[in-house]
Amino acid sequence: MTIDDDARFWDKSAPSYSKSAVSDEPGYQRTLDRTSSSLRPTHRVLELGCGTGSTALRLADRVHEYLATDISPQMIKIATEKLQSQVPKVSNLEFRTSTAESLAVCNDDTRGKFHIVLGFNYLHLVRDLSGTLNAVHTLLEDDGLLITKTPCVSEMNPLVKLALPVMRAVGMAPYAAVFREAELSARIAKAGFEVVETEMHSSKGNDHRPFIVARKKT
Repeated sequence: MTIDDDARFWDKSAPSYSKSAVSDEPGYQRTLDRTSSSLRPTHRVLELGCGTGSTALRLADRVHEYLATDISPQMIKIATEKLQSQVPKVSNLEFRTSTAESLAVCNDDTRGKFHIVLGFNYLHLVRDLSGTLNAVHTLLEDDGLLITKTPCVSEMNPLVKLALPVMRAVGMAPYAAVFREAELSARIAKAGFEVVETEMHSSKGNDHRPFIVARKKT
């Protein structure tokens, strides 16, 4: 499978994904609250793997500009439709089909770099974790923050780890990396970040998704 296969998987999943309920609403709300505490009215924010835009629509009014991206054009289409139906209108939010790598390569945004990059339930889905983290480092202002909450499959239900290869083989799951929290933190640090905070927001004991705040080193 390739990154194009992943995009097609999420395109196909987009309609049902947009209608699905949050699996852990208390944990999700805690993540929103903690993330909001880092946002400022002057900030430019980039969200990676925004899906159909639910988080972006909740957070965008707290910052100056908010760019929400996803690999799936269908996810972005649904997110844009949500945005257009918002009342009152949200004028500082843009949805775009893109990745951190493509944004870093283009580097043609005259508005400058981002103060914060968000990635929720995302880093385990990228095929080149080091490449993605290096791109995030490039896109951030000095001392900018990477805020992420990502499943560490190696520390979750063992059946999930066993089922993933089978599900991928029959087209029922996209690519998903299997790593532990310590490995993820080490990879983030290697990409030029200082991990300044780690919390667990899940209200479910077997759902190991560490919330990590990391600051770009200068």
